[in-house]
Amino acid sequence: MAKILVVDDEQVLVKGIKFNLEHEGYQVEVGYDGEEAVERAREGSFDLILLDLMMPKIDGLQACMRIREFSNVPIIMLTAKGEDTDKILGFEYGADDYITKPFNLLELKARIRALLRRSGAAEQKQQGDRALTVGHIRLDPGERSAWRDGAPVELTAKEFDLMELLMRNPGRVYSRENLLNVVWGYEYIGDYRTVDVHIRRLREKLELDPANPEYIRTKWGVGYYLSNRRESRA
Repeated sequence: MAKILVVDDEQVLVKGIKFNLEHEGYQVEVGYDGEEAVERAREGSFDLILLDLMMPKIDGLQACMRIREFSNVPIIMLTAKGEDTDKILGFEYGADDYITKPFNLLELKARIRALLRRSGAAEQKQQGDRALTVGHIRLDPGERSAWRDGAPVELTAKEFDLMELLMRNPGRVYSRENLLNVVWGYEYIGDYRTVDVHIRRLREKLELDPANPEYIRTKWGVGYYLSNRRESRA
C-alpha cells in the first residue's frame, strides 16, 4: 500500500485530494506548510510527496531542497504558477514532476501511478495501465482505447475518464456531485445534467441494449455504478 504525503495550505484542496487518493487505495497523510512537510517527511516513511510551491513558513522549493538532504522520495510539485522558469527551479531543487493548478484529479492520479511505477515504490499499482474488462466491454487505460464485443469504440476524453473510474471501482455508487468533482474537477462550473448526458452516451456506445444496460447501472436516488455481474432489472 503506497503511502502519500499531501502538503498544501489550501485546506479544501487537500481534503479533496486526500478523499480521492484514499478511494484509490492509497494511505494519505496531510500537512499545511513547508516546515510541516519537512518534519513529516523526516518522521514518516512515504512513497511519494505532493508538495505545493507557495506555502507559509518556508515555500515548496525550500522544503523540497531540505527533504532531498535526507530522502529520495518522489516529489510532485503543485503550483498555481505555470512559467517554465518555475518548473526548471522545481526540478533543480529536486522535484520529480510538476503539475499546474487547477488540474484534473484523474491526471494527477495518473502521474502518481507513473511516478510510483518508476520509483518501484508500489508494485501493486502496476495494474493502472492494464486493460479493464467487464462482460463485452474492454478499456485499455495505457492506450486510452475502448472496445465493445471486440470492436473498437470511439470515446471522448471525458467519456473515457468516466468509464475508467467506474470500471476501476465496480459496485461503488457515485453521486453526480462525486463524478463532477473527480472527472471534471473541483474548478468545473456546470450542472449535474452533464453527468447524465455522458452516462447516456456511454450506454449508447458500450451497452448491447442501451435501454436496458447490463453494466452501467443507475442506483435510483443515489447515482451511478458499474456492475460486474448480470443483475435483475426488475
